[in-house]
Amino acid sequence: MSSTIQRGILLGFIFIFLSYAFADDVLTGEACIKSASFLVPPDAVGHLNYAPDREVDVLHFALEVTPDFEQRTVSGQATLQFKPMVKPAQELRLDAVDLNIESVTATEKVQAFQVTADHLIITFAAAIPAGKTASVTIKYHAEPDLGLYFRTPQMGYKAGDTHCFSQGEEVEARHWYPCFDSPNEKFTSELTCHVPAGMTAISNGRLVSESKDAATGLTTFHWSQEQPHANYLISLIAGYFKKLEGKHNHVPLTFLTPPSEFAEAANSFRETDEIMTFFEKEIGVPFPWAKYSQTCVNDFVAGGMENTSATTLTDSTLFTAASETIRSSQGLVAHEMAHQWFGDLVTCKDWSHIWLNEGFATYYQVLFEGQKNGRDALLYDLYGMARSVTGVANDVNPIVRRDFKDPSEMFGYLAYPKGGWVLHMLRSQLGEELYRKCIQTHLERHRYGSVTTEDLRKVIEELSGRSFDQFFDQWLYHAHYPELVVEYSWDELAKLAKVSIRQKQLISDRVLLFDTPLTLRFKGKFGTVDRAFEVKELSGDFYFPLDSAPKIVRVDPEFTLLAKPSFKLPRPMLFAQLDDQTDMIGRLLAIEQLTDSQDKETVEHLKQTLNQDSFFGARIEAAKALRSIHTDEALAALLGSGKQSDARVRHAVVEAAGKFFRESAAEFIRNVVADEKNPDIKAEAIRNLGTSAQPEIHELLVKFLNSQSFHEELAGAAISAMRAQDDPSYIAPLLQTLKQREQEMPARVFTSGLSAVAYLARNEENKSVVREFLVGHLNDLKQTVQRGAISALGTLGDPQAIAVLETFASASKESKAQAAAEQSVTLLRAERKPVDDFKNLRSELTDLQKANRTLRKDLDDLEKKVETRKTTTSKK
Repeated sequence: MSSTIQRGILLGFIFIFLSYAFADDVLTGEACIKSASFLVPPDAVGHLNYAPDREVDVLHFALEVTPDFEQRTVSGQATLQFKPMVKPAQELRLDAVDLNIESVTATEKVQAFQVTADHLIITFAAAIPAGKTASVTIKYHAEPDLGLYFRTPQMGYKAGDTHCFSQGEEVEARHWYPCFDSPNEKFTSELTCHVPAGMTAISNGRLVSESKDAATGLTTFHWSQEQPHANYLISLIAGYFKKLEGKHNHVPLTFLTPPSEFAEAANSFRETDEIMTFFEKEIGVPFPWAKYSQTCVNDFVAGGMENTSATTLTDSTLFTAASETIRSSQGLVAHEMAHQWFGDLVTCKDWSHIWLNEGFATYYQVLFEGQKNGRDALLYDLYGMARSVTGVANDVNPIVRRDFKDPSEMFGYLAYPKGGWVLHMLRSQLGEELYRKCIQTHLERHRYGSVTTEDLRKVIEELSGRSFDQFFDQWLYHAHYPELVVEYSWDELAKLAKVSIRQKQLISDRVLLFDTPLTLRFKGKFGTVDRAFEVKELSGDFYFPLDSAPKIVRVDPEFTLLAKPSFKLPRPMLFAQLDDQTDMIGRLLAIEQLTDSQDKETVEHLKQTLNQDSFFGARIEAAKALRSIHTDEALAALLGSGKQSDARVRHAVVEAAGKFFRESAAEFIRNVVADEKNPDIKAEAIRNLGTSAQPEIHELLVKFLNSQSFHEELAGAAISAMRAQDDPSYIAPLLQTLKQREQEMPARVFTSGLSAVAYLARNEENKSVVREFLVGHLNDLKQTVQRGAISALGTLGDPQAIAVLETFASASKESKAQAAAEQSVTLLRAERKPVDDFKNLRSELTDLQKANRTLRKDLDDLEKKVETRKTTTSKK
């Protein structure tokens, strides 16, 4: 048992003892029990999440706001038009967090309104009849921590790039305006924004007007979203931007970036029209909105956000042409655009069905990759998605579930890659034409509405004439995937191929025995033979007559089943599979198995694949396999394969070679650092310098630490290498650079520097200089940097930081900074010496005793007041 646990138990018992000791004077018995409720695990009581009731139908929402960039506040007026749905309504409850409500007026008489921690509750003098349209107007102001984010010079951002942006998903909108903040309510909206001259404002729908107020000097932008959409999709971006423009048929296209990053905008914008063209054809429904804008913002809270007609993107998606094929915005642009149909036009009813948004966007992103770069590219994406799903240990949650504690839990590998794979399996089983018809019907039938998983199933069953109950049950309402152990043997006398298949996943009430179609493919002198059958038992043997022994046996050759197969084959069959240029997935699976071999023949075959395979993904996987084999021959194969025309493969070779602790590998990496022009590959080589023991490396890393590159990629790589070197001599130059170049570095690079300098100083006797530097960033206005400094103090291991960290950890308001502080305090307390721990325990006990004495004194004073009042009353 750790000292931290012992201390926690001791404090718990002390607290309970003191509570009971003063129970007669301070607490009732019930209060005593509640005061000790921290001992009950937070998940002891189950909680299921459902869409909230819609007692009123919100028809239209108008928001007029003025952001104050210096104060990082917003003042606004929100008007909701609504009508009670079934029964009269005397109360309107809106989501609102930390909003300062100035006034509430309405078309009906308002009796009163109250503001709680989470809601604005408006009570009308008389109940509004069902079906009668009414409206309320709320004037308010706020200094939001969530929902609306500022990027200003006072926060450390470039002056010419000042801007703000909103983020609604999952439930952040309530932090900057009052609303019905759930995806099962849809309405039309309009947004009017007043900004200083020279700024622009982008929102949903079409731009109605742009005007200048002579009195205030502010410019007013009025946007109108004339088709219904969900509240979390309302967007505001305002500030200094430059834009590119285009057009897809009648749909205006724009791409905006902060002015300092505009030079690279075209690289990310270039495929927008092509993607929209493909989606309209593949989906069968025209782009449903008035325009499509994409805006890059600094330090976005995610990769992208699919606000209706107005997507927000992270500025980290921007890239230079020098990166060649390594970087692209194609996937992100395609994903967020797919959401304009899947998530915006048709929206999940509640977060338990979020896969209907994210799974679709993920899969259609992959479909465009196939359209753009060929079927192998599509399959390679699916291969990566499958590995991300099957690589998760303890996978016992279904895609659709209601037992989450927070909606953010639903935005993970289940909704994205597994959800995408569910659609791929549906497309494979239905056939492409029928699948398209089902999806088109699903969208047209539920246009501007909210849907559940069952709505999709009903459409598929209606149009296919088949039951998909079992499919949806095992893939969406239950967890996991088939884990297949496959064995093959050949009977020469009988001319029979025997294939045994066993499902080895741990079956439970959450994970089923799967019933799924499966195909085997045999290749040999006889040509190619496919055999399809059902896998539905725990185990089974299958026999297939063939003219001769096959050279290749493939399970699921078209890659239509999400599964984790274990199919051990002899090396001759693996080599044959590796050489089959018609079967890219087969080659990847052969590489996976050959990774376990270290013989020279295997290395030679992998080297040949690395240099000659027709698909870049197979070459990348061959480089990874050689890295894993990790013999001298494997290193030689990598070092002899550095000249690759595809930058992605060249990058993979450098990454793999850098993981060998050999002088030849170090020399190779140093040459790449000196000669490579591609900044991404150079950065990878710099990171790999972290394992080098050469004396000149110190000077080289300091040089790149102070170099300039797009988004400071090379400086970030040098920071990573310094951390890997674990040499305290880097502390001084790293501190100096962080102090001098903070304004130039993106927050993610600067934060990595904070972490590195803390790590390098963790074993130093005197940590005061680093500690004070980190403490100086605890109130950094860049939230990423603030959280990075908090975490870095935990890494530093200096107990003197506990006191200041506890001021964040003990904050009454939950936040990411508070969570980071709690974690750092836990780390620091775990590393304290027992004598220090006892001293602090004694101090905390003393404080607790003082608090109880104060509480008792307050209670005595209260009792005296009560007695005095009783006496006064009796005299009357």
